[in-house]
Amino acid sequence: MALLKGKKGTIHHASSFNASKDADTLRTAMKGLGTDEDALLKLLIGRSNYQRQEIALAYKTEYGRDLVEDLKSELSGKFEQLLVALMVPSSLYDAYELRNAIKGAGTSEHVLIEILASRTCSEIAGIKKEYQKEYERELESDITGDTCGPFEKLLVVLVQANREPDGKVNDGEIEQDAKDLFDAGENKWGTDEEKFIRIMGSKSISHLRRVFDKYMTISGYQIEESIERETSGNFKELMLAVVKCIRSIQCYLAEVLYNAMKGAGTDDHTLIRVMVSRSEIDLWDIRQAFRQNHGQSLHSMINNDTSGDYRLALLLLCGGEDD
Repeated sequence: MALLKGKKGTIHHASSFNASKDADTLRTAMKGLGTDEDALLKLLIGRSNYQRQEIALAYKTEYGRDLVEDLKSELSGKFEQLLVALMVPSSLYDAYELRNAIKGAGTSEHVLIEILASRTCSEIAGIKKEYQKEYERELESDITGDTCGPFEKLLVVLVQANREPDGKVNDGEIEQDAKDLFDAGENKWGTDEEKFIRIMGSKSISHLRRVFDKYMTISGYQIEESIERETSGNFKELMLAVVKCIRSIQCYLAEVLYNAMKGAGTDDHTLIRVMVSRSEIDLWDIRQAFRQNHGQSLHSMINNDTSGDYRLALLLLCGGEDD
């Protein structure tokens, strides 16, 4: 998937880092009666994921205790979920979220859609490796065992992580691909899902952006409008997510965050997943897209929709207000 040049996260490596000292600070915050939640959140959010792994190692070396297990025993609820998520390496965290979306009764299709539509080929390759290592199962096999139809086929294509390299554009194929998409949907009775899947799942980001422009010229519609009319269900949602990520991953994830908080109730699982997984990649850019596309800042919406230490942690992850 495409990423903005110069993309920025909100979490960075801490300077003057000392894993042993941080381990001591965390142990002090948790031992005895009561827990210093403020110290925990400020320290862990003030370190990169790599540094958190170093702290966890120092913690076990010095105290013979597992840092994540101590966090789980001392904290609870959404605040616990957030801090524990921060302790998981990024590819393993995505693998964990995908496994939880698949296993058990029912499938959380929106999690499969969000992660597999928005990750780069190299990121998906890392997720597959961690998934197999952690669960001794193949991600593709679990997906095919739990989904069906064109939704399954597009997921399988995305899991191959074999999209043409970004920047590769075949000028001679742009018009033909746009015409093929038009003929597969708007220009025929029924929909040729396989043609949509082949083009959307294999061509480069740069190429597809130009295909979308040509599609508008040929059909008079944005590709999203045609997908809305010509497809349905989970396949439609996945197709729309793929198109949105081809246009801008940051705008897509800003929309995911907005939808997680708008209306009655908050989808905290999604909120935590996006905030944590993008904090070192492009959360600052997502903040800018959020402000531009949704008429308010991510910071202010978090402030209004959450509470307590959980809110403080999310606001620190957010990295500041956008004036």
